[in-house]
Amino acid sequence: MKVVLQAIIGSISIHIIYVVVMMLVGFIKTKNYKPDIENAWVKVGNLQNEVEFVSVTPPHFYVLSFLGVSVICGIVILSYEKLMS
Repeated sequence: MKVVLQAIIGSISIHIIYVVVMMLVGFIKTKNYKPDIENAWVKVGNLQNEVEFVSVTPPHFYVLSFLGVSVICGIVILSYEKLMS
């Protein structure tokens, strides 16, 4: 039971780190973005005339991701314990 709890905590930690890093990358890209207004007028003919809908990740993907990372963390923890003993 101890390994299962450690694997779940490891999975939660990895997912939180991933989300925070993605938010930081987005923040840094947004802060450093400098639009090129002068050259934008040259490309006026290339404007889109269609709407593009983006698909949303289904919620079960996150559950499967959490379970998969938990299993991987459990395998790593068990392997580490066997190597050290």
